[in-house]
Amino acid sequence: VQLQASGGGAVQAGGSLRLSCEASGRPFTNYNMGWFRQTPGTGRDFVASISGSGSTTYYAESVKGRFTISRDNTKRMVYLQMNNLKPEDAANYLCGAFRGDAYYYIGVRIDYWGLGTQVTVSS
Repeated sequence: VQLQASGGGAVQAGGSLRLSCEASGRPFTNYNMGWFRQTPGTGRDFVASISGSGSTTYYAESVKGRFTISRDNTKRMVYLQMNNLKPEDAANYLCGAFRGDAYYYIGVRIDYWGLGTQVTVSS
C-alpha cells in the first residue's frame, strides 16, 4: 500500500484543517487506517484510527471532540477533520495502514507509512 498525505497548512488557533490520505496498491479495506503526528525530537504519537469498513473509530484523548477520522473506500481515501486547532496540535501528520484490530496501542505494527503533511498552528 502506498500512502500520500496532504492538506496540511498554517492556521490560527481555533481554526480548522482537513487532512487527506490517498492509498494505492493492495486492497484498501483490508487495512485499518490511522493518523499519527510527530514533532522534532519526538516519536510518532497516535491521533486517530478507523477500521477497514469505517464502522469503528478510536481517538487519542487530546483530540476527542475536536478531530474526526473518516474514510471513503470507493475513493481509497482517509480523512482527518481537525477543528478548534490548538498550538500543541502543530506537527507533521502521517497516515499509516495496519491490520488486525483498529484499536491502536504502542507496539502495534504499522505495515505501511505515508509521507507526512505539516500542520502549523499559531496562537
